[in-house]
Amino acid sequence: MNSTVLAQTVGLLALSNVFMTFAWYAHLKELSSKPWFIAALVSWGVALFEYLLQVPANRIGFSQFSLAQLKILQEAITLVVFVPFALFYMNQPLKLDYLWASLCIMGAVYFMFRG
Repeated sequence: MNSTVLAQTVGLLALSNVFMTFAWYAHLKELSSKPWFIAALVSWGVALFEYLLQVPANRIGFSQFSLAQLKILQEAITLVVFVPFALFYMNQPLKLDYLWASLCIMGAVYFMFRG
Protein backbone atom coordinates (compact mmCIF):
# COMPACT_ATOMS: atom_id res chain seq x y z
CA MET A 1 0.00 0.00 0.00
CA ASN A 2 1.35 3.37 -1.03
CA SER A 3 1.24 5.56 2.09
CA THR A 4 1.38 8.77 0.02
CA VAL A 5 -1.79 7.84 -1.86
CA LEU A 6 -3.48 6.91 1.43
CA ALA A 7 -2.42 10.18 3.12
CA GLN A 8 -3.51 12.34 0.17
CA THR A 9 -6.83 10.51 -0.15
CA VAL A 10 -7.65 10.64 3.56
CA GLY A 11 -6.49 14.25 3.91
CA LEU A 12 -8.52 15.51 0.96
CA LEU A 13 -11.57 13.46 1.94
CA ALA A 14 -11.38 14.80 5.50
CA LEU A 15 -11.19 18.41 4.30
CA SER A 16 -13.98 17.86 1.79
CA ASN A 17 -16.11 16.29 4.49
CA VAL A 18 -15.71 19.34 6.73
CA PHE A 19 -17.12 21.50 3.93
CA MET A 20 -19.93 19.05 3.19
CA THR A 21 -20.92 18.76 6.84
CA PHE A 22 -21.20 22.54 7.03
CA ALA A 23 -23.11 22.63 3.72
CA TRP A 24 -25.60 20.02 4.96
CA TYR A 25 -26.13 21.13 8.55
CA ALA A 26 -24.76 24.59 9.44
CA HIS A 27 -27.76 26.31 7.86
CA LEU A 28 -29.91 24.74 10.59
CA LYS A 29 -28.11 26.95 13.08
CA GLU A 30 -26.99 29.94 11.04
CA LEU A 31 -29.82 30.43 8.55
CA SER A 32 -32.84 29.09 10.42
CA SER A 33 -34.68 32.41 10.08
CA LYS A 34 -34.04 32.63 6.32
CA PRO A 35 -36.19 31.00 3.62
CA TRP A 36 -35.13 27.47 2.67
CA PHE A 37 -33.99 28.51 -0.83
CA ILE A 38 -31.48 30.98 0.66
CA ALA A 39 -30.09 28.17 2.82
CA ALA A 40 -29.96 25.93 -0.27
CA LEU A 41 -28.03 28.51 -2.28
CA VAL A 42 -25.55 29.10 0.54
CA SER A 43 -25.17 25.34 1.02
CA TRP A 44 -24.52 24.85 -2.70
CA GLY A 45 -21.80 27.50 -2.52
CA VAL A 46 -20.13 25.71 0.38
CA ALA A 47 -20.56 22.35 -1.34
CA LEU A 48 -18.62 23.63 -4.36
CA PHE A 49 -15.48 23.69 -2.21
CA GLU A 50 -16.28 20.17 -1.04
CA TYR A 51 -16.33 18.94 -4.63
CA LEU A 52 -13.06 20.71 -5.42
CA LEU A 53 -11.45 18.50 -2.76
CA GLN A 54 -13.54 15.33 -3.04
CA VAL A 55 -13.09 14.76 -6.79
CA PRO A 56 -9.27 14.81 -6.66
CA ALA A 57 -9.35 12.70 -3.47
CA ASN A 58 -11.36 9.99 -5.18
CA ARG A 59 -9.25 10.13 -8.34
CA ILE A 60 -6.06 9.77 -6.32
CA GLY A 61 -7.54 7.05 -4.12
CA PHE A 62 -8.99 5.08 -7.04
CA SER A 63 -5.42 4.49 -8.25
CA GLN A 64 -4.96 2.18 -5.27
CA PHE A 65 -8.36 1.44 -3.70
CA SER A 66 -11.54 -0.11 -5.00
CA LEU A 67 -14.71 1.92 -5.32
CA ALA A 68 -16.21 0.15 -2.30
CA GLN A 69 -13.08 0.82 -0.23
CA LEU A 70 -13.25 4.53 -1.11
CA LYS A 71 -16.91 4.67 -0.09
CA ILE A 72 -16.35 2.97 3.28
CA LEU A 73 -13.29 5.15 3.91
CA GLN A 74 -15.42 8.23 3.22
CA GLU A 75 -18.13 7.00 5.61
CA ALA A 76 -15.59 6.48 8.39
CA ILE A 77 -14.21 9.98 7.80
CA THR A 78 -17.75 11.35 7.83
CA LEU A 79 -18.32 10.04 11.34
CA VAL A 80 -14.97 11.37 12.56
CA VAL A 81 -15.89 14.82 11.22
CA PHE A 82 -19.58 14.76 12.18
CA VAL A 83 -19.26 13.93 15.87
CA PRO A 84 -17.09 16.96 16.80
CA PHE A 85 -19.26 19.14 14.52
CA ALA A 86 -22.42 17.97 16.30
CA LEU A 87 -20.91 18.40 19.76
CA PHE A 88 -18.98 21.65 19.42
CA TYR A 89 -20.64 23.57 16.59
CA MET A 90 -24.26 22.46 16.90
CA ASN A 91 -24.10 22.01 20.72
CA GLN A 92 -25.69 18.57 20.58
CA PRO A 93 -25.33 16.24 23.57
CA LEU A 94 -22.77 13.45 23.51
CA LYS A 95 -24.52 10.11 23.09
CA LEU A 96 -23.30 6.58 23.50
CA ASP A 97 -24.87 5.92 20.10
CA TYR A 98 -21.88 7.69 18.51
CA LEU A 99 -19.66 4.96 19.92
CA TRP A 100 -21.89 2.16 18.63
CA ALA A 101 -22.11 3.77 15.19
CA SER A 102 -18.32 4.18 15.15
CA LEU A 103 -17.81 0.53 15.99
CA CYS A 104 -20.16 -0.53 13.19
CA ILE A 105 -18.32 1.64 10.68
CA MET A 106 -14.94 0.40 11.88
CA GLY A 107 -16.25 -3.12 11.31
CA ALA A 108 -17.16 -2.11 7.76
CA VAL A 109 -13.67 -0.65 7.25
CA TYR A 110 -12.13 -3.91 8.49
CA PHE A 111 -14.17 -6.04 6.10
CA MET A 112 -13.48 -3.78 3.11
CA PHE A 113 -9.73 -3.54 3.69
CA ARG A 114 -8.84 -7.00 4.98
CA GLY A 115 -6.49 -9.04 2.83
